[in-house]
Amino acid sequence: MFEILVWIGAAISIAGLLGLIWCILRVMRARKQKLDDESLRAVVQSVLPYNLGALLLSMLGLMLVIVGVLLG
Repeated sequence: MFEILVWIGAAISIAGLLGLIWCILRVMRARKQKLDDESLRAVVQSVLPYNLGALLLSMLGLMLVIVGVLLG
């Protein structure tokens, strides 16, 4: 039964990792466009909540994996 927690946690962690990759690609694309400082700052500020959400998702997924392993 606790194997389900491990698999769900792994899926949530992968979703968080994909979110982090999206954030990185978004900022890299903005840097390649040679935007001025204000525009680049606006892009980074718009990506920041998604970045923090992806980190939270990854952390919660890893916590589920640890709980599933310890209880299983």
